[in-house]
Amino acid sequence: MTEREQALADDKMRAEIARIIAETAKLNKETRWYELVIFAGGASALTLAIVAVTKLFL
Repeated sequence: MTEREQALADDKMRAEIARIIAETAKLNKETRWYELVIFAGGASALTLAIVAVTKLFL
């Protein structure tokens, strides 16, 4: 492999690594959003359950 071919292979590898890092950052951001949505849904369900139980006894 010539020095030019090695440099080209290095550039391709660096570009692939940069793409994977960007994709990982995007997935991490989406995961945090989904966790927030699930947590909010769970809190809403808990609130509704408390209200339902309270209505039973009042």
